[in-house]
Amino acid sequence: MIKTWVIPDIHGCAETLKTLIEYQIKPNKNDHLIFLGDYIDRGPDSKGVIDYIMGLQKNDYNITVLKGNHEDYLVRAWESDKEKKGFLGINFKSSVQKEWEKHGGKETLKSFGVNRVKDIPEKYIEWMKNLDYYVVLDEYVVVHAGLNFNREDPFEDKWSMLWSRDYKIEPEKIGHRRIIHGHVPVNLEFIDMVVKNKDSYWFIDIDNGIYFKRKAGYGNLLALNLDTMEYLVQSVMDDFDYKGG
Repeated sequence: MIKTWVIPDIHGCAETLKTLIEYQIKPNKNDHLIFLGDYIDRGPDSKGVIDYIMGLQKNDYNITVLKGNHEDYLVRAWESDKEKKGFLGINFKSSVQKEWEKHGGKETLKSFGVNRVKDIPEKYIEWMKNLDYYVVLDEYVVVHAGLNFNREDPFEDKWSMLWSRDYKIEPEKIGHRRIIHGHVPVNLEFIDMVVKNKDSYWFIDIDNGIYFKRKAGYGNLLALNLDTMEYLVQSVMDDFDYKGG
């Protein structure tokens, strides 16, 4: 039986991702894996996460890779840093890079072994630029953050797909499908409630805040099976040493 899995925000936790996929999901090449974005920042191995997903693509696994706001942030920082000109022989970091670093970018730079975002190899930037924004399934719309229902066509607003946090769903505008998203960390109790109460919620948020390792009810990477509406929970691996929130 072909299975469809949705995996939310990974945030540089490569070992946790590998463990979830190889020891819990154990997909074959017919199964469909949908990644919700935010592969980078905060965790220790953003490069490793992207390399692993690229490896799945190269080996012809059936995967859909969506863009998150952290990928959008990095791309903008990279482009800004590339365009910035030095002064008196000194090349200062762009303001966009400085802001991105405050939100986990420092850990991403470290994983690539560089100090400037412009020194991240262009193949990774092009990969991020070409990610999908959403995918529409029979019963679900899968997106990193959300949709802008103030528009007649909610799929026109790409910014909201990456960054929105608070929106009122109008089911008729998306064919009465439920939205599955990440972006906003919620605890396991809440995730369990919305997954199991199909008639009460038009959304399912499956981001458990993998980087909140020491916060009760958080700190896991989930995988939601859309065929059975059951989910797997992989606690963050011990090598995750991020201290922030």
